[in-house]
Amino acid sequence: MATDISKIHEKSPWQDITPGNQIYGAGTSKDFMTGEWRTQTPVLDAEKCTQCLLCTPVCPDSCIPVKDMKREDFDLEHCKGCGICAKACPFGAISMREGQ
Repeated sequence: MATDISKIHEKSPWQDITPGNQIYGAGTSKDFMTGEWRTQTPVLDAEKCTQCLLCTPVCPDSCIPVKDMKREDFDLEHCKGCGICAKACPFGAISMREGQ
């Protein structure tokens, strides 16, 4: 079942809600500047980064862009500061700091 979740909102009738309220589409974080919610900010230590890209697929908001097989700086306009990337980095190249 494919549902256009961009058409579901707080005033949608119950008939339009997906069964079990399941999500069948991609998130919408790119549509909004959700980075302002952040209370912690990821910081990359380029000296420690080996470009293994293990941080990229775990980011729930796709805030670690990759170009030419190399990670670029964080997309802080959309990063919510969850810290998953820092936990996934086996080299300690990502740390979290307080604030935006």
